[in-house]
Amino acid sequence: MRSENEASGQKPRSFIEQARRAQIMASAIEVIAEVGFAKASLALIAKHAGISKGVISYHFAGKDELMEQVVDHVYSGIADFVLARMEGESTATGLLRTHLLTVAEHMRDHRVQLMALGEIFHNLRLPDGSPRYGITANEELYESLERIYRFGQSTGEFRRFDTRVMAITHSSAVDNMFAYWAAYPEHDLDAHARELVEIFLRAVR
Repeated sequence: MRSENEASGQKPRSFIEQARRAQIMASAIEVIAEVGFAKASLALIAKHAGISKGVISYHFAGKDELMEQVVDHVYSGIADFVLARMEGESTATGLLRTHLLTVAEHMRDHRVQLMALGEIFHNLRLPDGSPRYGITANEELYESLERIYRFGQSTGEFRRFDTRVMAITHSSAVDNMFAYWAAYPEHDLDAHARELVEIFLRAVR
């Protein structure tokens, strides 16, 4: 199990601990993408990382927590990449275009992460058997997208519409773009994203 200080948050993780956790998550992503969620045991992840299973157990309470941390890690990477590209954009049109194009650009170079996320989303369950990452887990994303659409309405760039409906549609379009690319790797992801930009800009103007 993790140390008491680490679990309670009283003691910040050292650089070495952070590096080890990153190593474990990277191996988890590779293993899940290769063999699937069900076969991705802690023992197999440890073997891939070149460490003992006990090292994983020290840093993570179990497979479920490791999976949740993998999702957080991947999404943090996406957010950092996209927000950095959005910085300096002064229009809602620019923000909308940048979001759609850069999220595709980032995942194009991280296909293994995308495959691992798909496995986790479809298989990780709460104690009652319901999906850990169901529709209710998207609230933060919906709110961030709504801010873009409301900004566009406030500046007069966008027409009046239900921003929650548009945010849900936006998120679903991106999810399905990635799902299609996962099934058909030869699909032009960047061209798909450019087409989405045109679709959404025509929808909101």
